[in-house]
Amino acid sequence: MGRIRFYFALWAAKLSVVALKMTGHNGTNFPGVVALRLCPDFLKYIQKPERIIGVTGTNGKTTATNMARDMLANMGVNALCNSTGSNIATGISTAFISGVGLSGKCRYDTAVLEIDERSAKNLFPYFAPDYLLVMNLSRDSIMRNGHPEYIRDFLTTYIPKSTKVILNADDLIASSVSPDNQRFFYGISRMEGDRTEVPNLISDLQICPRCSGKLKYEYIRYSNIGRAYCPDCGYTAPEYDGGASSVDLENMKFRYTLYQGVHSQGATTSDGPGAGEAVDSLEFPVMNASVFNIYNQVAEISLFHVMGYSLEEIRKAMDGVGITKSRLGTEQVGDKTVINFLCKEKNAYAASRVFERIHQIDGDKEILMYNSCIGDTHHWSENVCWMYDADFEFLADDRIKQIVVYGDRGLDLKFRMLLAGVDESVITYVEKPEEGIDKLKLFPNDNIYILYGTDSFDLGMKTRRQVIDHIKACEGNDGTGKEDGR
Repeated sequence: MGRIRFYFALWAAKLSVVALKMTGHNGTNFPGVVALRLCPDFLKYIQKPERIIGVTGTNGKTTATNMARDMLANMGVNALCNSTGSNIATGISTAFISGVGLSGKCRYDTAVLEIDERSAKNLFPYFAPDYLLVMNLSRDSIMRNGHPEYIRDFLTTYIPKSTKVILNADDLIASSVSPDNQRFFYGISRMEGDRTEVPNLISDLQICPRCSGKLKYEYIRYSNIGRAYCPDCGYTAPEYDGGASSVDLENMKFRYTLYQGVHSQGATTSDGPGAGEAVDSLEFPVMNASVFNIYNQVAEISLFHVMGYSLEEIRKAMDGVGITKSRLGTEQVGDKTVINFLCKEKNAYAASRVFERIHQIDGDKEILMYNSCIGDTHHWSENVCWMYDADFEFLADDRIKQIVVYGDRGLDLKFRMLLAGVDESVITYVEKPEEGIDKLKLFPNDNIYILYGTDSFDLGMKTRRQVIDHIKACEGNDGTGKEDGR
């Protein structure tokens, strides 16, 4: 009976894909909704690829998942992937549905799946990832995820014991996931500009998990990401099994080194945690200068090493692979630069990384801040607590000439920025997003940032196109300030 119900659900889900295409709808998880509603045990019966690679964590999942898929493609492996970021049970089901025929036979040998942390309970009873990359664990939407230690314990409870786990050793919360599993720790040794004190409002781990003493840092990048230790009991972050060193942002390169015999807690040195013997090392080009994206890249190298690939094979596979443009994209239009940047609302940690990165980049700027929780307008009670954890203080910067806000949370954003020290004359409120484009000053060498949230990808991409067209219309058809034919 279960099998009959499964096939009925599969065929209905396949039919829904056709209906979505005919009506011009996207529906990234709708086939999975149909399948699970008709057959709650759908994931039990559907045939899956032999090798499953999972990616989870608070931030960076979609970027890392798409990078892994693209690297595998460069290696000649066509992997099944939920690349649009629909990462709960319905989205995973949709991905599996796309990978099988009407008979239910799977057409793929490998899957790369972005997995929501909270969905582990609903997914892992039905399949065990061979490899699971945990990017980081930090404060996310308090309405949904509570505190990162809760998510750590949740993952540890439901990750299958057979899964090989790849963890960020510079994140003491993420690195303590699944202590009974086979684990590989990665990180980044000391970099120029590292600090010893937390510069951010959020620091999710300040107390030693062993003795409850106050943690200190040999060096720290942001929040609680760095090399922590406890002066009272000697507790330290895990040593690296593999990691980056000699990060050179001027020449955009770093060295990745593998160490032998490192799978335990241990003492660190002032230069980094390389206590094991170096067994292999190779220089890699930096894909993106943001420290957060360097961590993404080091995570991918570590994942592929654990999967059995050599550093040479991994570096070759990274050629031509980039950050997902829906997350971060740059386009030059004449003397102006248009940058679209995913800036998750309700996630103070992620928003702070974006604000800090904008602050770090040279040049004068304008910002269209469209991460206004627009998807929650009709079904979410008012809660703006995340804004008071986010580092809006980075935007109190004389180089930022204008910030445009809109939407139901637009005035809340304005008020928070005023408290952060942003001059009121810099902030402009509009009722419709297209009105913000007309407010752009378009001064010479302008850098225009378009910030959008997880529920407003389409708005972000649409606004990006409109801004580019607006610049060209104002300054010439090719964006150079010269009309065609002159």
